[in-house]
Amino acid sequence: MHLKRTLALITVLSGLVIVKGFGLHASGASVDPHRVVIVAKRYSFDPGTVTLKKGEPVDLVLQSSDVPHGVRFRELNVEVKAAKGGQGEVQFTPDKTGDFVGHCSVFCGAGHGSMSITLHVVD
Repeated sequence: MHLKRTLALITVLSGLVIVKGFGLHASGASVDPHRVVIVAKRYSFDPGTVTLKKGEPVDLVLQSSDVPHGVRFRELNVEVKAAKGGQGEVQFTPDKTGDFVGHCSVFCGAGHGSMSITLHVVD
């Protein structure tokens, strides 16, 4: 009788350990970042508007098709630069909703001041 009770207790505890292990794995699972590619060229970004979700990780890729460019979203504390004909990449997770305007952060010529892109961050 004592052996049956011990085996039952071991079985229950083993089951709890297994269930707890699966629970930790499921809750600790990472979310792949949403990949967004922006192409910069004198004097525009393509696309000009991007919609993201608050709390969803983002892999922002900036590709330059001509001269060096950058894009900075001051309110989100995000900046990425790309060399002439190259690309740069930054990962971030938007932590607030709203419309955030980014500007070219590397002087690229006479129209530099008009280069902008808008991130719409939604719930």
